[in-house]
Amino acid sequence: MKLACVTTTERGATDLLLSAFADRMSQAGTALAGVVQTNTECADGYTCDMDLKVLPSGQTIRISQSLGANARGCRLDPAELERAVGLVTQSLDAGPELLIINKFGKHEADGRGFRPVIADALEREIPVLVGVNGLNLDRFQEFAGGMAEVLEADIDTLRNWLDPASLPLAQAQTM
Repeated sequence: MKLACVTTTERGATDLLLSAFADRMSQAGTALAGVVQTNTECADGYTCDMDLKVLPSGQTIRISQSLGANARGCRLDPAELERAVGLVTQSLDAGPELLIINKFGKHEADGRGFRPVIADALEREIPVLVGVNGLNLDRFQEFAGGMAEVLEADIDTLRNWLDPASLPLAQAQTM
């Protein structure tokens, strides 16, 4: 089982990192599946529109919904999230070399969202990389049975986790 997570403390930084990593891996010819997130700031300065880019197709799905100026509830659109889940599930049949999931969030912590897709990919021996925020890290590790590696938040670390053969020779000899 090859499962890892990455977390950052800065708002939106994990999304940017995973998007950049997906671009780099795609350009290198790695067959990808999953989703990466793009956030677009809204006029109010407090919220953002959240869009998932489905890999490898590039289809974009808006997973946030406008609840009005004074709304305090969760803005996630669960129907659109599940639509993305369905597309990613179908893409596993193509035999990707890596599954990237932008976030193990509340839905996943509660057993929904991308959680079944992650399990399916691991059963198929597809490596899985997941973004996790600090609030859900313990729930993610519980789901992973403590088997997930927590990686440093930089592209080279992510690349080296996926393919240790890509490590510089001197670094590989010290491992």
